[in-house]
Amino acid sequence: MSTHDLEALESREDLEMAKTAQRCLVKALDHSNAVSIALLEEGAERIEGAPTLKLPPRVLRLFADMLGNLAQGKAVALMPKDIDVTTQQAAQMLNISRPYLIRLLEEKKIPFHMVGSHRRIHLSNVLDYKERRSQTSKAALRALIEEGQELDDDDQL
Repeated sequence: MSTHDLEALESREDLEMAKTAQRCLVKALDHSNAVSIALLEEGAERIEGAPTLKLPPRVLRLFADMLGNLAQGKAVALMPKDIDVTTQQAAQMLNISRPYLIRLLEEKKIPFHMVGSHRRIHLSNVLDYKERRSQTSKAALRALIEEGQELDDDDQL
């Protein structure tokens, strides 16, 4: 299993290419279930018989999201969900401290297993926890908004 990291794009030209490519993919996905992409050398006109890729829409959405992040100057990592990550990697993904992550593991809020004397966490479990945390935050924000609207309605009476 391999992981791939792509550092943030720095040149203005690369950022613009990523942005343009993302727009093309999003536009193509809006109008079709399947998209074929022709592979051409730079500066070449559309050539009959040029190699083409036909990719499922879900894969193209992944590429569009990746290009969108790159166009915003963000670094991107692509890895299979079935790999194990270290506690340090998981903490970085969750944007929390490693000691706080260890506490979450010990409280059984995120499943983990031991490899020798080291804790390892399935990437899918890290991503599941991140999604649960996001949903909890969104629900709390909605509740605060509703409460604020109720208070505003009461003030107007």
